[in-house]
Amino acid sequence: MTHPMHPDQVATPPQLVRRLVDEQFPHWADRPLTRIRHAGTDHDVHRLGDDLVVRLPVVAWATDQAELERRWLPVLAPHLPLAVPTHRATGRPDHGYPFTWSVWDWLPGRSVDGRLDDAAADALAGFRDALHAVPTDVAPPRRPHSRGGPLAELDDEVQPAIRRVGDLVDAPRTLALWAEAVQAPRWTDDVWLHGDLLPGNVLADEDRLSAVIDWGCLTTGDPAADLVAGWHLFDGPQRRRFLGDADDAAAARARGWVISQAVIALPYYRDTNPGIVAQSLRALAAVLS
Repeated sequence: MTHPMHPDQVATPPQLVRRLVDEQFPHWADRPLTRIRHAGTDHDVHRLGDDLVVRLPVVAWATDQAELERRWLPVLAPHLPLAVPTHRATGRPDHGYPFTWSVWDWLPGRSVDGRLDDAAADALAGFRDALHAVPTDVAPPRRPHSRGGPLAELDDEVQPAIRRVGDLVDAPRTLALWAEAVQAPRWTDDVWLHGDLLPGNVLADEDRLSAVIDWGCLTTGDPAADLVAGWHLFDGPQRRRFLGDADDAAAARARGWVISQAVIALPYYRDTNPGIVAQSLRALAAVLS
């Protein structure tokens, strides 16, 4: 990015990452290091050789994500039909970089973009259903205001955000759909949630979905929170295929999750992350269509 996305963003130039890796994990010092350009918002990513990736938080609120993934992905992975990241090492703060950082296996494939086909809709729906079926008896408690809770928790933030971005969206229609989502009947049982099934977090390899990455929003809660991919990745027929047997209440809440994420992101990243802005506008247009 040309400008930092966050007021307190920490820089991770390649020379710093090289020094951290070489000193803390000298057995990987001979591996080439390549910065990965992406539209993510909370980590910088550097590929380490052919089969590893270094992830470094760039803002303090993202610092607990790697530990969340390290603890729970081994529990979930055996139940899932698509690959998920495997943790290899944890690095410590040093040389002015203030956060714990991590090394993971590199998963082959490309981040999906655009509208996916029937096979992809079936594959991602199968992944979602498998994740939601994993027992939650040992799951950590949901954090307040995290993904998957009652949308009413976000109402005081979302309504003003919709009005702020009214020049970019149909604000009255968006407010009406948001109100419908907030008022929709509550779900019955909490399930495991990825919490961020957006284009950059779903990988395809040889034209088939292969992996789901970036589990920093992992939690338990409303299954509708994992239906957001329906508007981010699919057009009408494929969206209906992906949504499956979701009832009207779940679909309404899912639209609410799309709206809340998009309208909060738009003003925050408007001048610093064009990828997130474009992604948010596409999803909102799909919700409003």
